[in-house]
Amino acid sequence: MFISFFNTLRKAGIPVSLREYLVLMEAMDKGLASYSVEDFYYLSRSALVKDESNLDKFDRVFSHAFKGLDLADESDSITLPEEWLKKLAELHLSKEEMETLESLGDFDAIMDALKKRLEEQKERHQGGNKWIGTAGRSPFGAYGYNPEGVRIGQAESRHRRAIKVWDRRDFKNLDDTVELGTRNIQIALRRLRHFARTGEAEELDLEDTIRATAHKGYLDIKMRPERRNAVKVLLFFDIGGSMDDHIRTTEELFSAARSEFRHLEFYYFHNCLYESVWKDNRRRHQERIDTWQILHTYPSDYKLIFVGDASMSPYEIVWPGGSVEHWNEETGETWLRRALSVYDKAVWLNPVNEAHWNYGQSIMMIKDLMDDRMFPLTPEGIARAIRTLV
Repeated sequence: MFISFFNTLRKAGIPVSLREYLVLMEAMDKGLASYSVEDFYYLSRSALVKDESNLDKFDRVFSHAFKGLDLADESDSITLPEEWLKKLAELHLSKEEMETLESLGDFDAIMDALKKRLEEQKERHQGGNKWIGTAGRSPFGAYGYNPEGVRIGQAESRHRRAIKVWDRRDFKNLDDTVELGTRNIQIALRRLRHFARTGEAEELDLEDTIRATAHKGYLDIKMRPERRNAVKVLLFFDIGGSMDDHIRTTEELFSAARSEFRHLEFYYFHNCLYESVWKDNRRRHQERIDTWQILHTYPSDYKLIFVGDASMSPYEIVWPGGSVEHWNEETGETWLRRALSVYDKAVWLNPVNEAHWNYGQSIMMIKDLMDDRMFPLTPEGIARAIRTLV
């Protein structure tokens, strides 16, 4: 059996040697794998695979060679993961069933109803249509469905219908060192570059040095400031929630922008711009930065770029207190208009497929606020956005 396994590995293109096979046999003789197939799998993989690029090939060969053998003892107890059990409590409705449910009304009506529920409810509920609970049709709770409501006690969105999220959520920072999946984003951003010689004289000016030396008869070294990209960019990234679906694309843009622009400032927001933003998602609850401070710090010659899917409740844009995470005294629309009044060169990059924008009410609202300067987060869309910013 082991000889056959060894030969099959070689036929699959895995460079295993006779010496490595003998090492494996010696380890087996010493009882390192006992009588467990799982132990033998890890032992043989350690002894025979030298390059991690061959791990997938090894797994396929091992599965074929030892097909039918259990990887765990029959006596092992089986424990269902907690998240599997939680899924059993989720409510799943058909499209027709969803359409029969009606919203309580506007934002104020929903918040008033929540206040009354908190005052009246005394016990846990599941599967109902009124109280705060789970797997029901109530506007309040988790793992159920309602056209509009407040999500309480649920780690992530399912239907993206919540107008407010009760629970505190933690977001991750974007990685600006991620290896780009495509250089097309970088190439598109380069169209925004404008080079100028600024700063201290630190670069040899060869032509001027030759000219001065020939004129004076002795070596006269001339220096000049380095030629740098003079374009200044202010980036605002929507983070968390539905943007989790677009992390990879957004990180590629972030990494490309960091490598292209010397003068780049970035901040995070969630869904819509409000009175504060942040630099570190791990400390976004403790270290907020006043949006007014941003608008007063960076002059109007900065190019303003918002990056987000613009997918949210319309209340988050036009209603005081409409933010899903906090009580905003002024609307998101108010803050967007303030930013646009400072930076006349501004665009919004949206990772959602452009063909789907007309189906999102909030997307069309943001697009209108941006005076149609919303572009898809693709190399072609970025190129269109750059032409607007130039």
